Amino acid sequence: MTTLEGLAHGLLVALQPSILIYSLLGAVLGTLVGVLPGIGAMAAITLLLPITYHISSEAALVMLAGVYYGAQYGGAVASILLRLPGTPQSAVTTLDGYPMAQQGRAGVALFTSMVSSFAGAMLGILILVVLSGWLAGMATSFGAADYAAMMVMGLVAASTIGNSRPVKSLAMVVVGLIAGCIGTDVNSGVQRLTFGQTQLLDGINLVALAMGLFGVAEVIANIQGADRHGPPSRVSLRQLIPTRDDVRRMVGPILRGTGLGGLFGALPGTGSTISSFLAYGLERRIARKPERFGNGAIEGVAAPESANNSASITAFVPTLTLGIPGDPIMALMLGALVIHGIQPGPTLLTSHPDMFWGLVVSFGIGNLFLLVLNLPLIGIWVSILRIPFRWLYPAIIVFICLGVYSVRGSTFDIFMVGGIGITGYALTRAAFSPALLLLGFVLGPLIETNLRRAMLVSRGDAMIFLERPVACAFVVATVLLLIWPVVKRIIPKR
Repeated sequence: MTTLEGLAHGLLVALQPSILIYSLLGAVLGTLVGVLPGIGAMAAITLLLPITYHISSEAALVMLAGVYYGAQYGGAVASILLRLPGTPQSAVTTLDGYPMAQQGRAGVALFTSMVSSFAGAMLGILILVVLSGWLAGMATSFGAADYAAMMVMGLVAASTIGNSRPVKSLAMVVVGLIAGCIGTDVNSGVQRLTFGQTQLLDGINLVALAMGLFGVAEVIANIQGADRHGPPSRVSLRQLIPTRDDVRRMVGPILRGTGLGGLFGALPGTGSTISSFLAYGLERRIARKPERFGNGAIEGVAAPESANNSASITAFVPTLTLGIPGDPIMALMLGALVIHGIQPGPTLLTSHPDMFWGLVVSFGIGNLFLLVLNLPLIGIWVSILRIPFRWLYPAIIVFICLGVYSVRGSTFDIFMVGGIGITGYALTRAAFSPALLLLGFVLGPLIETNLRRAMLVSRGDAMIFLERPVACAFVVATVLLLIWPVVKRIIPKR
């Protein structure tokens, strides 16, 4: 079907009462976890994964996506009012959002973040629709060797681009690949790395791994400083209205931030966090008075907020059309698709049009929900920040245990999630990235499957990865990404 036909079909799917309810639920929960510092979208999505076993694939993806982009909205609230980023993407918003709050302009800063987020998301949907069809059409000519090489490049890109510790990041990817091999080999029936434990014959449970790394570990990491910050000041609706000069200064940064976020969100291995920092840096570079930044410049709120929301939408492009998650949250989305027996890739648009087009249209509806709800409810979100986190974190641990147990009914998974959580906290303290471990865990089986197919087609000849132009291009790009950190260190010395 054409793009217009697809959007019309998606509108019929997204307007179903059940889909609307799950879209609203995801948006509200996403905003809530974004407002509460130290929880984040990763922990919320992992808590909701067990629920997706009992609902349709369309409703599951719509709800999880609502949590993802809803957290972008909520993350700005704590960043502006407390100088405490609710999400990593909103960290740069604190640089100018908090000074605006100190100057008595917290309402204007919050209004700017909401409007910028909505505008970025709407334009991001347009980029998603255009790029998805083009990429899907191009990827239909890919073979197994091309897919294997592309996924390896995605993992290496996620480990090296914008990362100050590429060796540690690559080590986490390798650990994730090894963890993905645990269990029974589907081709030969051989037990791999089970160490005689029958509970590991089916491999490590994705829900247990994600909840441990991003639920239990985050609680442990944040519980010590849970009550260090004082309660935020109240914000009235009258304080939300910006001046004419504020509106004039917002338009350019929103458009530039949206374009930058849309571009980097669609690239595997980058994501919305990098986009928000790049958008802020761009505005500061082109400003006539760069000294205003860091002291309450409204452009410093508009640009990163529009960039991270645009990137959160376009991040679905490589995930849905190529099967390559650009960040760990997209890896969880990929896992949710696999749970429902859906194989992401170029045929997704034709084999599951209800899910794809319904999801695209739900992005617009969900962001409209967020804009309509968040502006009047800012006072409620501010009140939620007054809840002591020492009451909140025990409830999160209980929900994690219930969620893990509900998937397979195994107490072994509960002990596993505790051990994984302690391990994830230790890795974070040692400056390793547990998120990349999850990325390797999700992509590992897909890489193995395509690698085996490629070797079967070539009868064991590894030169197939250099003989096929697409695979060769990905191999060369992977090698360059691995060499670049070394070259970057050598050049300044010389």
